[in-house]
Amino acid sequence: MQKDNLNTDSKSSEPTQNAINLDSKQLEKDKIIERHLRFQDLLISISTKYINSDLSDIDKLISESLQQIGEFVQSDRSYIFSYDFVNNTCSNTYEWCASDIEPEIDNLQNIPLDYITHWLESHKKGEAFYVEDVSLLEEDGEFGLRAILEPQGIKSLITIPKIKNNELIGFIGFDSVKKLNSYSENEQDILFVYANMLVNVIQKKEYEARIKAQEKKKEELLNSLSIQNEELNEYAHVVSHDLKAPLINIHTLVSWFMSDNKDVLDKTAFKPLEQVLFNVEKMDFLIKGILDYSTIDKLEQEDKLVDFNLIINEVLQTMLIPEHIKISIQEDLPSVFGNTWRFKQVFQNLIQNAVKYCDKDSGLVELGFVEKDENYEFFVKDNGMGINTDYFDKIFKVFTKLESTGSSSGIGLSIVKKIVSYYKGTIWVESKEGVGSTFYFTIFKND
Repeated sequence: MQKDNLNTDSKSSEPTQNAINLDSKQLEKDKIIERHLRFQDLLISISTKYINSDLSDIDKLISESLQQIGEFVQSDRSYIFSYDFVNNTCSNTYEWCASDIEPEIDNLQNIPLDYITHWLESHKKGEAFYVEDVSLLEEDGEFGLRAILEPQGIKSLITIPKIKNNELIGFIGFDSVKKLNSYSENEQDILFVYANMLVNVIQKKEYEARIKAQEKKKEELLNSLSIQNEELNEYAHVVSHDLKAPLINIHTLVSWFMSDNKDVLDKTAFKPLEQVLFNVEKMDFLIKGILDYSTIDKLEQEDKLVDFNLIINEVLQTMLIPEHIKISIQEDLPSVFGNTWRFKQVFQNLIQNAVKYCDKDSGLVELGFVEKDENYEFFVKDNGMGINTDYFDKIFKVFTKLESTGSSSGIGLSIVKKIVSYYKGTIWVESKEGVGSTFYFTIFKND
């Protein structure tokens, strides 16, 4: 009777024990899921900080994330290494250590890859290298894995490869010094995500650093060019002024001599003197062009709204236009913000050029414009001798002339191009020999 009661009690307790076991297993699963979710939330938080970070903050954020991840997985040291396959080494680039753990970053520079062949092979396969208990590793000599890890006090470690564009570039690692540590598959998966995140962050840092370096180099180059340009312009200005004084003296003395001796000397004697005056005037014209060219970019304070109808009329009033050449100007030319003197220089040089090379009995020079979406396209068209296509680019260079007479300095069109370029415009020519040329240039509209 008692035996039967004992059996009955035993059987009745089995469902209760099973229920307890099931509850314990469920509780354990819930803890694992909850930990996994917290790990994911941590990674999302870290990722958000990276996305919103400035270049100057990235190193700090990487170090902070190593600490956050290291503390979460209960490691004592977390780190990042870079592989150098050219020199067959690897180096520790970032490290976090718990408060009572000695840093190893200074000791872990340019480590031969032969020392870590075990996890290098795993990393090349895109796999983690995981040692749950270092003391269970085989004794594999002075340079073996155990001989490397034990002096650092490492009991457990895991390293995750960093891969960029299918190329192995380094790894992240987590050492446990105080106690053994284990990593579930879920934790390893999240560490892989973290490693990929670091690859992108470091890549962003390197990219932004390159951009910043390029911008700095560009700025330094522009400053250097600006200084050189200023020095060259100043030099040209000073030299031109210094040259004008003796030219004036030469011209004056020769003119006086010719005037005082006009009744004494014959035409043969005057011819060399006339050649001197011709060359002096040619030199003076050239110097004036250099002075104009060197002062183009020194007039910012004089910019204003310029009426092109007005300045073209003023330019024509100062020019001697031959009777056989007609100047036709389109009505209602626009007003453009800029420097009056500069724009006068543009039209004066282009009109002079058109008049100078007119070889027809009835010459025609037309000025007009076409309004585009963002700019005005102006033109100066003539029916002169035209230009060979071989000279289309050359004519805008300083001292380039299509003929060798003293009537051209070779600077006029280069002045025009410099002014147009100053206002972020473009200039070009279309021409046919024997038919004529059309010079086009663009100027941005006013805001």
